[in-house]
Amino acid sequence: MNEWYFEYEIQVNRPGLLGDISSLLGMLRVNIVTINGIDEVHRGMLLSAEREESIDRFRSIVSTMEHIHVTKFRQPKLRDHLALRHGHYIPKDSDEKNTFRFVRSELGILVDFLAEIFKKDGHKMIGIRGMPRVGKTESIVAASVCANKRWIFLSSTMIKQTLRNKLLGDEFSTDNVFILDGVVTRRSGDERHLQLVREMMSFPTTKVIEHPDIFVQNSEYTLDDFDYIIELRHHPEEEITFEILEQNQKQSDFGSFSGFGGGFDGFNF
Repeated sequence: MNEWYFEYEIQVNRPGLLGDISSLLGMLRVNIVTINGIDEVHRGMLLSAEREESIDRFRSIVSTMEHIHVTKFRQPKLRDHLALRHGHYIPKDSDEKNTFRFVRSELGILVDFLAEIFKKDGHKMIGIRGMPRVGKTESIVAASVCANKRWIFLSSTMIKQTLRNKLLGDEFSTDNVFILDGVVTRRSGDERHLQLVREMMSFPTTKVIEHPDIFVQNSEYTLDDFDYIIELRHHPEEEITFEILEQNQKQSDFGSFSGFGGGFDGFNF
């Protein structure tokens, strides 16, 4: 069975419209795996069929229907799956193709989005922009739990100022999610910590960096090295200002903690 994502905009919301489309799919032996309304005026479907010819015939017929306008017909992407689950598309920056935007009220979608990325093996760099106390670290930890992954803090301010300079035992595993705070790491003068960060950047596993713009300053990394950039705001109009982030960091007492990592029971939600 192959899968396709089909989405259409309703032009005339007449009775029986969905029934007509469903009947057509049934006659062509195309299955509806999932269906949901998307952003009020759209309806999305995840379709499956044994024969691609059936999908081609359906696409040809449905494109001529007067009361709908086909907006997407493609192999399903991660954003398509999440839109079907939550009834809402994750906003994507038009200029930066790998940048996705969330507000705090959408933390559930963000956790789902991150968890799906964490489930994939191999090297991934994810940057998360956002002001203090918006939910960045909590979302990363919750997504790790959903993905059944262990999380390891390399640097953080979540509970206390954390700065790791070595990993212990099975912490050095490609199955773990490594989290670091770009502000804390950039201001660190601990060469052992910086060396550990350099090692982890080339390690084939998932790295999540809070404040990526600050992290790349005066370093060999650029924002082009990131596979995903996520922006998290309290409200859509909130400005993410790095000056305030650095001022908060200067006011913090700097310390290190060499034994901090996460497990599935590491936090209470």
